[in-house]
Amino acid sequence: MGVFPIIRTVRVGAALASAAALAALLAGGPASAQTSIKFSLDFKFEGPSAPFVTAIDKGYYKAEGLDVTIDSAAGSLEPINRVASGTYDMGFGDINSLIKFRDANPNTPIKAIFVVYNKPPFAIVGRKSRGVVMPKDLEGKKLGAPAPDGAYAQWKIFVQANDIDASKVAIENVGFPVREPMLAAGQVDAITGFSFSSFINLKDRGVPVDDITVMLMADYGVNLYGNAIIVNPKFAAEKPEAVKGFLRAFLKGLQDTVRNPAAAVESVIKRNDVAKKEVELERLRMAIRDNIVTPEVKANGFGGVDMAKLDKSIDQIALTYTFKAKPKGSDIFDESFLPPADARKVK
Repeated sequence: MGVFPIIRTVRVGAALASAAALAALLAGGPASAQTSIKFSLDFKFEGPSAPFVTAIDKGYYKAEGLDVTIDSAAGSLEPINRVASGTYDMGFGDINSLIKFRDANPNTPIKAIFVVYNKPPFAIVGRKSRGVVMPKDLEGKKLGAPAPDGAYAQWKIFVQANDIDASKVAIENVGFPVREPMLAAGQVDAITGFSFSSFINLKDRGVPVDDITVMLMADYGVNLYGNAIIVNPKFAAEKPEAVKGFLRAFLKGLQDTVRNPAAAVESVIKRNDVAKKEVELERLRMAIRDNIVTPEVKANGFGGVDMAKLDKSIDQIALTYTFKAKPKGSDIFDESFLPPADARKVK
């Protein structure tokens, strides 16, 4: 008889252990809960990428059950191609380039789901000493423009909006790394670029601030939205909760960045060995002021769009681009993944 109680004790212990393991599994232990997301930036790790990487360093993605990896890119077109191919699940790219991509590739219905640059940083950056102050001054000048540059993609709209004779502007296809050095050296008279990148890079190269002209295209008739978070349609369909979780986590990183840019930029600096904190902090503050926290965002919150405005921006793109099938704003932007409106308020 003495053997039976021993056997019973072992069985009860095993049952309790199994129950504990099952409970941990159902609760979503760390190993089982993590959904991997590959995310592509539009460029190098610079000040404006702070919200994305701050959310990693503060554990916001992890708290949503996500294992997020974020990679740099060579321009705002690259993340669109990466997400379209499925090599990346999500990315950060120019919504206007996405509109054209969708028209050229109707079987790849990528959508934007969170607009970050409510006012695009597309700019023509010139030097007053080279005679460039206003848009018409570009006539008779040499413009350095990287072919895949998001700002250069709006050149035809800018030309039309400002009555520029494009035949009088010499366009030189230059690489991203040499764009600002060429302007600093006087090899070109102006360049296309993102305002916060080109201005800060020129200043850092010793070009006097009072010699730099920044023509933000949005102030000269180019009425578009800017960069947005985009998602692969297959990934969105299969893992909608992961996409929503990503946006919730990113939003926290964005709000932290807006509240304390100096702290947030540290997450950028540790990922870019050649970055200087004071340079990237100025770049980040410029992006927050001019592109992220706009009057529209203050009124309506982060991330969303005014569909009527987005429709009008597509009309403006159609002035210089021939659509096979002109889309509506709702074909391009999907608001269903956005966090609630109250959570998206500027705090």
